[in-house]
Amino acid sequence: MDGNVETQTQIEIPEIPVTLLTRTSEAASPIAKPRKKLVRRSDHDYSQTARRSLQAAFLLLNLWLGVVFYFWVRQFEAGGAKASLCRPAGVEGWLPIAGLMNLRYFLLTHHVPAVHPAAMFLLTAFLAISFLFRKAFCSWLCPVGTISEYFWQAGRKVFRRNFQLPRWLDLGLRSLKYLLLGFFVWAVGSMSAGDIASFMSGPYGLIADVRMLNFFRHIGETAAIVLGLLVVASIFVQNFWCRYLCPYGALLGLTALASPTRIRRNAESCIDCAKCAKACPSALPVDKLISIKSAECTGCLECVAVCPAKDTLSLSLVKVPGATAEPGRVPVWAMAAGIAILFFGIVGFAKSSGFWDSRVPAAIYRELILR
Repeated sequence: MDGNVETQTQIEIPEIPVTLLTRTSEAASPIAKPRKKLVRRSDHDYSQTARRSLQAAFLLLNLWLGVVFYFWVRQFEAGGAKASLCRPAGVEGWLPIAGLMNLRYFLLTHHVPAVHPAAMFLLTAFLAISFLFRKAFCSWLCPVGTISEYFWQAGRKVFRRNFQLPRWLDLGLRSLKYLLLGFFVWAVGSMSAGDIASFMSGPYGLIADVRMLNFFRHIGETAAIVLGLLVVASIFVQNFWCRYLCPYGALLGLTALASPTRIRRNAESCIDCAKCAKACPSALPVDKLISIKSAECTGCLECVAVCPAKDTLSLSLVKVPGATAEPGRVPVWAMAAGIAILFFGIVGFAKSSGFWDSRVPAAIYRELILR
């Protein structure tokens, strides 16, 4: 063998089948989740039309009550010998603490209080609405909630977005309304029936509604600054007052935890578009849950309105444990009618039974208002 000839060793490399390479690459990469086929809903959603109609009607009702009440107070301030206007008892809806005190008085004595009884009946109506239809008072009737909604919608139009606070800050601020509620419940709960009657028949309790009116008529600098800050915050953050500071909403939210209705999501027909979560004013993860049990849910049905998939989101009755049948759905018309029936039914009962108006003579009102 010639020494100048280099010996070369040839190593044959076996050919790897293409199918094996394909399977290996598939195993290395995550399996893509198949997209569900959208079965688009064919029904026309009118939940927001119904809700905003009730919002507007209740806001106008409160404005009318406020105007009548203002002129009722002015006739005493002007020194009129005789009151030509009647006091609208509906203004007591703006006295939630009086309503809570009178409700405790009624539970202790089983007697309807003589002063500000309408506050108790209105609180009862709103609690009943919240029990049956989630915290619907806040999103369907409350004038403060309605104005707050106008603010953040205006902010979204002007600034193209609303801001969401970090989760740690959101949770911390959200607890404030429950702390305020706890204080009021403790304060009212520690009062006896005699203490409540004495307070309500005192100079402050008798004209608590007039004092509330005068707070806004003769607002101080500090109060004006606080209100201004709340308005600005409501423009940038959805429902700032309702979400973080309103103890009334906290009470209704806790009541709603026992509600037989809640928003339910059908996971099989859901296409995971997350439109419902983006539309939720309370920033709830609607697209991740089967049933919305949170006390923050106001029953506004915004999530139901934007859902494009058929039979996926709805307000439904709670599923009974052990039952095979799916819980029945609550139509929008039934919710709107139920809210109206509860409100007008309880108010109508109070009026027809003679328990609606405070039994305080006009002469006492005149004396206390002119002090």
